[in-house]
Amino acid sequence: MPRYDLFTIGHSNIPADRFIAMLRDAEVNAVADVRSVPNSRWFPWFSAKPLADKLAGAGITYTMMGDALGGRPRDRSLFRDGVVNYEAMAVQPEFVAGLDRLTKESARSRVCLMCAERDPLDCHRCLLIARRLAEHGLAVGHILHDGTIEPHAATEERLLALDADAAGLFAAGESERLAAAYRHRVHAVGFKQKSQPNAARKKK
Repeated sequence: MPRYDLFTIGHSNIPADRFIAMLRDAEVNAVADVRSVPNSRWFPWFSAKPLADKLAGAGITYTMMGDALGGRPRDRSLFRDGVVNYEAMAVQPEFVAGLDRLTKESARSRVCLMCAERDPLDCHRCLLIARRLAEHGLAVGHILHDGTIEPHAATEERLLALDADAAGLFAAGESERLAAAYRHRVHAVGFKQKSQPNAARKKK
């Protein structure tokens, strides 16, 4: 297996024992939960407390990091056209500090970031966090639903292949095309801002 500094996984509807087995196969010994809301309505064992207990039984530590690295900011200035703006989030002091903490932990443990979405291209763990980790020179592997591990560079290749608009930027360099593909994907799948009640409704 290629050497990875960190992993990511989306719990989706993976059965509990299978989830643990996938982490063990990657030799993960620490899970960083990057969900803004660390609960699961449909799969309650993925809620923070039962998940922490289950992981502890397998010798895997659990840390909640959604406050610093979650994909659903409360600050309304971190949205663009009603969609979360990951580029703005990436320079926020809390995010930068969380990323630094994660990087330091990865030097001591085999860390796996966990969120909910099955495909990393549908999730901020890839579109926000892994992107920045890769830019800092860390090797990130995405544990996919079938248990295979996809290098982040291969995930970015899938991202470019899915984005016809970015592929059409022939005059742009590779980094510009990739940045555009990230932007388009975030606009398609990123967390949407809840609309404010209009003035008429407020008066009622």
